[in-house]
Amino acid sequence: MPCAACEENVDQQETSTQVNTTIPDTQAFKAPSPSSMTPSVVIEFCTRVLHRATWTLTELMLTFPPPTLMSVSLAPLDSPETGGRFRVWLLSENDTALLWDRKTEGGFPELKDLKQRVRDRIDPGRSLGHSDRHTKG
Repeated sequence: MPCAACEENVDQQETSTQVNTTIPDTQAFKAPSPSSMTPSVVIEFCTRVLHRATWTLTELMLTFPPPTLMSVSLAPLDSPETGGRFRVWLLSENDTALLWDRKTEGGFPELKDLKQRVRDRIDPGRSLGHSDRHTKG
């Protein structure tokens, strides 16, 4: 679901009868600073599991839209020593935490479990709806 600013921009473009031929001054653009991009997630993965990595990225961004989670990055690896790797890292201003490692955890994460681990670190009071833990009563 696009943000309100994106929808407004698209609506303006669709209703405009004039074509904007002005080229923006790219020297005025500023890259985001690393400190403004936390918390963020890095998914480190063997290239054979690209689809799983992109699926995980999409699910995390949809569940934790900015500013809760500022970015999710992919770090593809393709060497014999990184074969089968799938790690999920959480980076914050003062900490880096390994949330999941396929080899030590015994497999790929269930997204429900991974979302709970991310939530517990960055927004403990947040409800994950149907993905939330359920306690036996």
